[in-house]
Amino acid sequence: MHEVRIHGRGGQGAVMASGILAAALVKEGRHVMAIPAFGFERRGAPVVAFLRFDDRPIRRITNIYAPDTVIVIDPTVARSIDVFAGMKAGGTLVQSTKRAVSDMALPPHLARVATCDAVGIAMSIFRRPITNTIMLGAFARATGRVGVDSLVAALEDTDFRDAGLKQNIEAVRRGFDETEITQLAVQAA
Repeated sequence: MHEVRIHGRGGQGAVMASGILAAALVKEGRHVMAIPAFGFERRGAPVVAFLRFDDRPIRRITNIYAPDTVIVIDPTVARSIDVFAGMKAGGTLVQSTKRAVSDMALPPHLARVATCDAVGIAMSIFRRPITNTIMLGAFARATGRVGVDSLVAALEDTDFRDAGLKQNIEAVRRGFDETEITQLAVQAA
């Protein structure tokens, strides 16, 4: 079973991203459990969404306390909360940032860091810093656990209008294409 935690801020689409990712994984024949969590329920407040998937049926219906992958769709959310809390040794961080990995404060037990200037991409596509679909493309690139074509198919099944759909498909593809992956030397947690 692979477990994912998505961190963002209210209004940025973290919960929507988990739903789109879940739909894409189902299209690939996986069993999926997507669990949204709502705290303060206001725009700008830290938000987290959870997702687990496997090739077998999933019986566990809890929040995710030890994720394999953490996706951070807002580059500032780590200032407010510990996005690495409980993360498994050898895990993957998928981070929206334009900073170099060498300039980031990372725990020693990460195996891989995938970085994407999602805000820059979002500003060029949407003219707003909405990074959720971009970071789904980054997740696909970083982990290889879902295909871009499945993400696009899941987007086509959503309620996006024509222009929004085209923009979000471009966002997924650019997130995939413009993500840089850094392998790290894993140290014991």
